[in-house]
Amino acid sequence: MSTEFLKVARAAREAAAELAPLPRAPKDRALRAIADALVAHAGEIVEANALDVAKARESGTSAAMIDRLRLDAGRVEAIAEAVRQIADLPDPVGEVVRGSTLPNGLELRQIRVPLGVIGIIYEGRPNVTVDAAALCLKSGNAVLLRGSSSAYESNTALVRVMRQALEGTEVPADAVQLVPGVTRESVKDLMRARGLVDVLIPRGGASLINSVVEESTVPVIETGVGNCHVYVDKDADLDQALAILLNAKTQRPSVCNAAETLLVHAEVAEAFLPRALAALAEAGVTVHGDARVAAYGQTVPATEDDFYAEYLSLDIAAAVVDSLEDAVTHIRKYGSAHTDAIVTRSQQAARRFVALVDSAAVAVNASTRFTDGGEFGFGAEIGISTQKLHARGPMGLPELTSTKWVYTGEGHLRG
Repeated sequence: MSTEFLKVARAAREAAAELAPLPRAPKDRALRAIADALVAHAGEIVEANALDVAKARESGTSAAMIDRLRLDAGRVEAIAEAVRQIADLPDPVGEVVRGSTLPNGLELRQIRVPLGVIGIIYEGRPNVTVDAAALCLKSGNAVLLRGSSSAYESNTALVRVMRQALEGTEVPADAVQLVPGVTRESVKDLMRARGLVDVLIPRGGASLINSVVEESTVPVIETGVGNCHVYVDKDADLDQALAILLNAKTQRPSVCNAAETLLVHAEVAEAFLPRALAALAEAGVTVHGDARVAAYGQTVPATEDDFYAEYLSLDIAAAVVDSLEDAVTHIRKYGSAHTDAIVTRSQQAARRFVALVDSAAVAVNASTRFTDGGEFGFGAEIGISTQKLHARGPMGLPELTSTKWVYTGEGHLRG
């Protein structure tokens, strides 16, 4: 473990201890100071980001990835507004999860407490730098940020602005730090920092997440890739289904809650697919369809890999299924347990789909694009967890806390 990393990790540990007991007011003041500073320094942030974007273009990075990377004044303002929204949210620390008075008179409470030091490993989305820092600070945690080398200049500028803003507040600046270095070794330092770092949260593609889960000695909250499905049931309102499909696929295709697979019940395939294929083509979407889909319009032949793919682009896999159960079987085989949607007018079909699909979020007659911390009213999110531990789905402030038991007596002794 490098000397540089140990220095920042130990500083984060000390900052976490100082931050944890702070009440809500100083944390909120610190967050609003960060938001103001981001807007005030938007020019230098955008300038630093332009260096990352230029390098990405030179290296042949895809348009979808460049869109995730790019910042402009409007996006910086939106990031700052998300920080202000987090400041307005209730503080989870100290919340009583449950409590009771035992028969012997002991008062028992389970209360929320910060996790401590949270490490975030993420790919080329500099907005995550600020979202993660703000959520961690609000929930009383220090954060060690390890973004991708492709966003190094952007992340360096953002962390510098946030730390400068914190220097005038009660929140220690060392509660927000960038992991030093851009090599694989700096990632390994963070993954092996058991005892200094309490939990790791990876955000990115499957290879990043799998690497962190498999190699880390620090406990990991696993976020997942988004192979999200839209299933058009035999009882669907087809106009509604088309609108939902287009929104789920095209509203912002480069994000994890965009639809990547369309499943259509055989009984409505003839009525729905010609319209859907034409509308998708008009929107610039390439459909990777099975043979049954191809019978209704222009498609690219789908391979097995296409149904596993998280495209993050204007591509979608498509298949015809013979029943709701076949749709669920397909989702279980190929899906990533992120978000899956059914479009149907049948309450029975909706209930069955919700019961059978084991995903972090299930949408009924709504776009997959709503699986998002902001849309759910959580403020910015730290990620969308597809695991089955305490955090699942969009991870807001409560998911960044643990609990402790407090019991109070009057000289109680156990007999």
